[in-house]
Amino acid sequence: MPNRAINPTGVSYAQAHLVEDPTRWLFVSGQIPVDAEDKVPAAFDDQCRLVWRNIEAQLTAGGMTLHDLVKVTVFLSDRGYREANYRIRHEILGGHSPALTIIIADIYDDAWLLEIEAIAAA
Repeated sequence: MPNRAINPTGVSYAQAHLVEDPTRWLFVSGQIPVDAEDKVPAAFDDQCRLVWRNIEAQLTAGGMTLHDLVKVTVFLSDRGYREANYRIRHEILGGHSPALTIIIADIYDDAWLLEIEAIAAA
């Protein structure tokens, strides 16, 4: 396998992710919790799942899947969302372990509780 986790934690992220001889890279801009009708769910769990669906849509458009993710950066509007973010990320990624950074930040829109950007390689 050309991509592999280095020192995976067992909770859907690794200390590093090695990419050997990739033929394609996909850089996914920050995905936000806005659906096709321009609506933002109120609850964090719903927003988080929507953001992951939006990421998956971008990966699919690039001919990739969640298993091609090598780096994920999560921006949370409040550290109180850490546990829910972890739980949903693990639910979505399962045993896949990209490198991960989580930043507590002032998000662009007050309605958004998180934003996630990603890098994939295949």
